[in-house]
Amino acid sequence: MQRAVFLDRDGTLNVERNYLSDPAQLELLPGVPAALKRLQDAGFRLFIVTNQSGIGRGYYTEADLHRVNARLLELLAPHGVRFEKIYFAPEAPEQPGRGRKPSPQFLFDARDEFGLDLARSYLVGDKLADLKCGWNAGVKRSILVRTGYGAELEKHDPAKLARAVVLDDLPAVVEWILGQ
Repeated sequence: MQRAVFLDRDGTLNVERNYLSDPAQLELLPGVPAALKRLQDAGFRLFIVTNQSGIGRGYYTEADLHRVNARLLELLAPHGVRFEKIYFAPEAPEQPGRGRKPSPQFLFDARDEFGLDLARSYLVGDKLADLKCGWNAGVKRSILVRTGYGAELEKHDPAKLARAVVLDDLPAVVEWILGQ
């Protein structure tokens, strides 16, 4: 059974742009490529788990999402970073869907498809739904980054974060994980 790190995309790996649909607007957060490479080199399998309600709301198409994801992979490829799979939930919040975070379904799917040990894995994101997804799946720790919406969540709802590890950004997360 292998270990994994499940990562939210917007606000965690790249700069938060409300309903990002244009690959030209994708900007990696500082230190993300090197941080991901360190996780990968330490034996963690990498996955993206992202809610993309802009599709369900009609703001952009699934094809737009795939173009943004392709740009993300293109920016990370020179660093040797590879994601095993990108899971996305296209539904708007009020629409039914099996994988929309905080549902743990995509983590269960990855566990079953890739032989992962969720109890030795981590989830990293910038929203409460991300943390809850990890808790619902039984990961070792759910980690909030202060990038994206994380700092605002920490400021306004600190009581909801009692079970979370809260760190500045993905490079700090990697230092923390590798120090465990």
